[in-house]
Amino acid sequence: MKSEKRGYSSSSRKMMVDFQQDELTSSVIYAYFAEKVKEEKNKEVLRKISKDEAQHAVIWKRYTHENLRPNMWKVWWYGFLFHLLGYTFVVKLLELHEYEGVCCLEKLEAEIPETRQIIEEEKAHEKALIDMLDEERLNYVGAMVLGLNDALVELTGTIAGLTFVLMNSSLIAMAGIITGIAATLSMAASNYLAERADGNPKALKASVYTGFSYLVTVICLVLPYLIFPQGMYLAALVCMIGIVVFLVFIFNYYIAVVRSEAFWPKFIEMSTISLSVALISFLIGLLAKACFGIEVG
Repeated sequence: MKSEKRGYSSSSRKMMVDFQQDELTSSVIYAYFAEKVKEEKNKEVLRKISKDEAQHAVIWKRYTHENLRPNMWKVWWYGFLFHLLGYTFVVKLLELHEYEGVCCLEKLEAEIPETRQIIEEEKAHEKALIDMLDEERLNYVGAMVLGLNDALVELTGTIAGLTFVLMNSSLIAMAGIITGIAATLSMAASNYLAERADGNPKALKASVYTGFSYLVTVICLVLPYLIFPQGMYLAALVCMIGIVVFLVFIFNYYIAVVRSEAFWPKFIEMSTISLSVALISFLIGLLAKACFGIEVG
């Protein structure tokens, strides 16, 4: 089936419309980031990419004859990720987007003579984005992994184990908060001493990243027990398990993007470990309650 405009197939025309929309949106995104980054060199790079993307949209419009607008929801989403997960994550995500765009563009190269120029410029954008990466921030990913991993394993197990021993959401939350804060301080201090022993001049900063990621995880895991009524400890436990899976998903996706690693193997591994520890601790809690005849009024 042929399109009524310029004789292109309907699939090719759809691709061109999608590219036009994507280029318009990307132009706004890059312009927004150019205003937010601090380094003047990176500002200039992002402004140039924004200008190129806008020009690409003009090229596609000559073929589609469509008056399109940027997808402001996508602009907002990337802005949100920029502020939430940081500059390095978003740049890596944009780099991946540029690579996928080049792969799709190659399908139109035989039909659209200007596609080769766009492809070369998109490849240049990908390289420019790689050169912009803040490698210093990536150095602290290991510290964040340490804090999050330990918090998920230790606190998930502790809270699951206490759930059937205490059978009271408020008491479980209190125990989780006390244990979590103590463990946060202990983990941060231990990481600081370990980094100092390894001669890391930024040991304090690394320990702050570790402690912060640990504390955030503690808050997320305890939250269901603060929200649910005292008698709904099982509902709180189920909710906490859901939060564990969500945190593992988000964190491993972040690592996969910034380090260009496979996502699913690490996600499955970390989820399996955390949930296995929770199950074992839960069973230990049941056994302890039966053996010691613990009753909480």
